[in-house]
Amino acid sequence: MLSPFFGEFIGTAVLILMGEGVVAGVVLKGTKSENAGWISITAAWGFAVFCGVITAIACGSPGAHLNPAVTVAVAVHTGQWSTVPAFVLAQILGAMTGAALNWFFWLPHWAMTEDQGLKRAVFCTSPSVRKPWLNMMQEMIATSVLLLVIECIGSKLLAVSGPAPGLAPYLVAILVWAIGLSLGGVTGYAINPARDFGPRLMHQLLPVAGKGSSDWSYAWVPIAGPILGAIVMGLAFRCLGI
Repeated sequence: MLSPFFGEFIGTAVLILMGEGVVAGVVLKGTKSENAGWISITAAWGFAVFCGVITAIACGSPGAHLNPAVTVAVAVHTGQWSTVPAFVLAQILGAMTGAALNWFFWLPHWAMTEDQGLKRAVFCTSPSVRKPWLNMMQEMIATSVLLLVIECIGSKLLAVSGPAPGLAPYLVAILVWAIGLSLGGVTGYAINPARDFGPRLMHQLLPVAGKGSSDWSYAWVPIAGPILGAIVMGLAFRCLGI
């Protein structure tokens, strides 16, 4: 059962269940964490990344990408594309599963919440100022930072032999927390096409009480921005020999 496909699937499911869980707790009505704020959201997303990464590794995916942007960046960097379709499919299916579980977990609170935008925000991202092409560039920059620092975390120049075994997931979690705090306020920092597309699709499909539109006119932004960032950084890594 353990395999890279399963590891990517279950790791992404854990990531989305926990990451979107904090958003639900903060924005839905009647929860014990209602109005806990942006610090809670960014911190829990960072912790969710850690939980997803270690789950993916333990379940068969040593690279623990959990993100098509990471998968594409690795493929561009190495020239190895054979695993990309399977990894991306596993990540999207995992994101859909995590979103469905999160919907069920908070079941009574959807009907208690009148604001359709807040309910959609549990599933997927939207910008603070809607300028799609600028928003795409913002996602591209934030994803580029993510990929650059992940690559640097694994650099042997960081220490004699790179980070200590088992330390990298903690460092990546801190990185995602930092991106949320510093760069996340403009688009909601999807920085992961599967994280946005899979849950947005579940928002469309699930019987979320009073849900409103899934805002598909914006859906291309958190896909195109991270993938462009992945291509740029993958090429940069090849050129720089990082």
